[in-house]
Amino acid sequence: MKMSLASKADRKAAADAAAWMFNVVTSVGIILVNKALMATYGFSFATTLTGMHFATTTLMTGVLRWLGYIQPSHLPFRELLKFVIFANFSIVGMNVSLMWNSVGFYQIAKLSMIPVSCLLEVVLDKIRYSRDTKLSIAVVLLGVGVCTVTDVSVNARGFIAALIAVWSTSIQQYYVHHLQRKYSLTSFNLLGHTAPAQAATLLVIGPFLDNWLTDKRIYAYDYNIASVVSTSGSVALCWKLNCSFKYLYINLFVLVW
Repeated sequence: MKMSLASKADRKAAADAAAWMFNVVTSVGIILVNKALMATYGFSFATTLTGMHFATTTLMTGVLRWLGYIQPSHLPFRELLKFVIFANFSIVGMNVSLMWNSVGFYQIAKLSMIPVSCLLEVVLDKIRYSRDTKLSIAVVLLGVGVCTVTDVSVNARGFIAALIAVWSTSIQQYYVHHLQRKYSLTSFNLLGHTAPAQAATLLVIGPFLDNWLTDKRIYAYDYNIASVVSTSGSVALCWKLNCSFKYLYINLFVLVW
């Protein structure tokens, strides 16, 4: 019996480690690819790119449903609408933050999601954290503050984009966890509900919002082999990231370890 429990614990630890590693690889990969796409190839249409990401995710979840990996489930329209609003603000904010900030500040800003996520859990779930956790959060906040003050590349619009991205992403991550618990949804169930709605909304508003943000039109972009390959790489990595972090990873772990 003890052997069986130990074996189960080992398998869970291995699965958790694999999910964590998969998340790290896909997160770093998509940041580098998106930054190259925006900075090197001038594809600054972040919102439309996000719509492409979710259109691909919708296609892949459709294939998984057809293969039987995603079972029928229910998510009320009101809950879906609230989720899509937070999620779209999150992803657009993150892409715009990456476009207007250095990769270093973008990554530092993402660390701010830790204390924001803690605040959400304290306020909404009445969770209490240990003294050690609070000290760790204080160190994170101190580091973010120092980097914000000393990074000469930080500008007003980039800081505002990062602020919107951090808060909307933290709320979205909390909401993923909330919906999976409340409606007993698996990671792929939830992805199957949300991806089509996000793809539709972002592909509709994307070209207009990108034109307003960058004063460029996507249909006037000078497409070439390198930019198309980079866009395809971004789309492929985002599908993996959606599965690994926003749904599977959050389902495996609490928001703040």
